[in-house]
Amino acid sequence: MTTLTRRPDTLTRDALTVLQPGFPGTTAPDWLLRRLGEGLASVGLFGRNITSPAQLVALTAQLRAEREDVLVAIDEEGGDVTRLEVRTGSSFPGNHALGAVDDTELTRQVAHELGHRLRACGVNLNWAPSADVNSNPANPVIGVRSFGADPELVARHTAAYVTGLQAAGVAACTKHFPGHGDTSVDSHHALPRIDASRSVVLERELSPFRAAFAAGTKAVMSAHILIPSLDPDRPATLSHPVLTDLLRGELGYTGLIVTDGMEMQAIAGTYGIERGSVLAIAAGADAICVGGGLSDDETVRRLRDALVRAVRTGELPEDRLADAAERVRTLARWTASTPKTSAGTTPTDVGLTAARRALEATHSGPYEPLREPPYVAAFTPVANFAVGNETPWGVAAELVRLLPGTRTGTFTGENAGRTALAEAGPNRIVAVVRDEHRHPWMSAALDTLLAARPDTIVVEMGVPQAPRRAPLHLATHGAARVCGQAAAEFLTGT
Repeated sequence: MTTLTRRPDTLTRDALTVLQPGFPGTTAPDWLLRRLGEGLASVGLFGRNITSPAQLVALTAQLRAEREDVLVAIDEEGGDVTRLEVRTGSSFPGNHALGAVDDTELTRQVAHELGHRLRACGVNLNWAPSADVNSNPANPVIGVRSFGADPELVARHTAAYVTGLQAAGVAACTKHFPGHGDTSVDSHHALPRIDASRSVVLERELSPFRAAFAAGTKAVMSAHILIPSLDPDRPATLSHPVLTDLLRGELGYTGLIVTDGMEMQAIAGTYGIERGSVLAIAAGADAICVGGGLSDDETVRRLRDALVRAVRTGELPEDRLADAAERVRTLARWTASTPKTSAGTTPTDVGLTAARRALEATHSGPYEPLREPPYVAAFTPVANFAVGNETPWGVAAELVRLLPGTRTGTFTGENAGRTALAEAGPNRIVAVVRDEHRHPWMSAALDTLLAARPDTIVVEMGVPQAPRRAPLHLATHGAARVCGQAAAEFLTGT
């Protein structure tokens, strides 16, 4: 335990309480433990902090030795966005696969099993699920993280996910309010804008959030997006009309409001993280998420001091900061008092079962399973920041296991198709793509392969929006490890 020589004043403790910082390494640094003793109530975990379940258990125990009710948060959506299995790929398909199956009980089971694993490792707040309606096919950041483009489908699966996750004792943080699905810009890099009318936003974007509220979601994450019909001046995270008037007032939400990462360029590149954090709390947010890119004590100190200074200068009402801090403590008390649950009746292989059910095969005639090792050509786009590039994806690893001798290569750019043809030699080609419809070079590569080798098999591991023109086209609806396994099983008939 850290020994304090002087108890921080209430204002300073409240300023620390509303922060959700990250940190480097797989053990808690001294500065983080000291901040927990001073009032910090939440910690965010990322892939860099996790090497194994046993290590994660030890890490969360270290945090709880300093503060028993600490909120330990993680961005574990399953599917393409995984931190628990960042180096292997997820054991659970993501939202788009679950939406493709459209079995809400399956979604609940997947979320419950994922929550059970998180809780067993000492994690009690999950920055998930994504309730975004992926209405814009060009969306570069949501895509397969969404249950789909139909608001009603997204709503019922969001509710099922929240129910399953929280039944396992892990608080859900439904995101990205008021909806990130109709954007063509990634808020990690710039400030997106949605020009939909207020009536469209209220009907389309908010439907899944209403379902999440009805299901009792403990937290909501705001989006760094500008929607002029709701607020022409400030992005949702910094908007009083969005967070207080709409979310608290019209929708009656009383749980915790968490910001998306404040170091994302939509905020950091326009307002700066200190000014942005003050504006977010003033607008109605209760917790400041930071740590995906900035993960040091200096960041915590800067944000704490900015909040304290804003109260002392009158820019931020002290009772607003106190209210935010109390909401954080209320959620911490809920997680601390919620008993751990067993996995119950959920099958432990529910993730693979879901991935198999989500697999969609389109073929022009009878398909004979592969008997000889193929050549797997992976056409790889630049990963979006939320997914990251640490997590392996594709079908090659599973095909190597099932058909030893399978070769593979990764290709990108305008010469990708010709290069893949040359590398494949006489082997049958399995072309693996991800969101072909968003990448003209990828579509051109497939045209090249299919013109020269008409028996090429295509496996789409993103949103299956492009025309299906191969003799066999598999849509996995996501790039989780189990999605690749399901595709490889189909290809080999195992």
